[in-house]
Amino acid sequence: MSLLNIAKLERLPLREVWKHEARDFTQWLEENFDVLNSSLNLNLVSVDREQPAGAFSVDLVGQDDGGGTVIIENQLEKSDHDHLGKLITYLTGMSARAAIWIVAHPRPEHVTAVAWLNESSSADFYMVKVEAVRIDDSPAAPLFTVIVGPSDESRELGKTKKKIAERYGIRKRWWTMLIERSAALNNLHAHITPGEYNWIGVSSGFRGLNLNYVVRQNECGVELYIDRGKGADAKNEQIFDQLHSQRQDIETAFDGPLEWDALEGKRACVVKVTRENGGWRSPEESWPEIQDSIITTMGRFEQALRPFLKLLKDT
Repeated sequence: MSLLNIAKLERLPLREVWKHEARDFTQWLEENFDVLNSSLNLNLVSVDREQPAGAFSVDLVGQDDGGGTVIIENQLEKSDHDHLGKLITYLTGMSARAAIWIVAHPRPEHVTAVAWLNESSSADFYMVKVEAVRIDDSPAAPLFTVIVGPSDESRELGKTKKKIAERYGIRKRWWTMLIERSAALNNLHAHITPGEYNWIGVSSGFRGLNLNYVVRQNECGVELYIDRGKGADAKNEQIFDQLHSQRQDIETAFDGPLEWDALEGKRACVVKVTRENGGWRSPEESWPEIQDSIITTMGRFEQALRPFLKLLKDT
């Protein structure tokens, strides 16, 4: 069996092929933009050099077959902040549909930045690594590798992140208002910092027993969260059982039923009250009424529990 004669691919210094970025590489790319079409799966129909963008000029401005503007910024060096800023400035200044950043050496932080832009923007961003190669004594040839580009997955991820950020922001406003209002009705939580999660809490004064407010989209409530930490499953259950054995007296003191949940399969246990009269998805003008209700509930809840917490064994 004969051996195949396989040639070796050799990488060349870019400056040996294109000595000057603007005069050589940019001009070559203008005349050979079809290589971008094949490498990036684009449909550019024209590309022109040194197009004005306000007080600046873009290396290359292309047009795709749908009439959309595509800007191209070249950098035959390591990617830097200056060119990233130019990329964004040119794209917004020209209302472009896409931006292509061609670099010799993409820095990780800029790869991350371009990926974020694809998640967060309606425009398409490409970071492309350019190399010069040849086989044996062949003429030099360009090698373009897409480091990061747009995708359906990145768009969906961006939408998900946006929803999460919005949810966190709404919940922080909810807690900020609740903490301010609690100072007038029940100062138990009046001095804590508002967070972004679906609960805030303080210690009841007994180790591993926290008095929490909880909010969800359409409901909110208060709870005694029992958790002595890692490896304390049995102890948490023991504390829960001691309180549960006095359920009738505790609920009489509270003047209403409580929810008792041993949280099967989890380390913690919880005693809680849930109000289904609204949560953070409710119109913000209704928040004060909803919050005053659960702040009052927290006051009754804490007062009903405290005598029984003092009776717990080994607290």
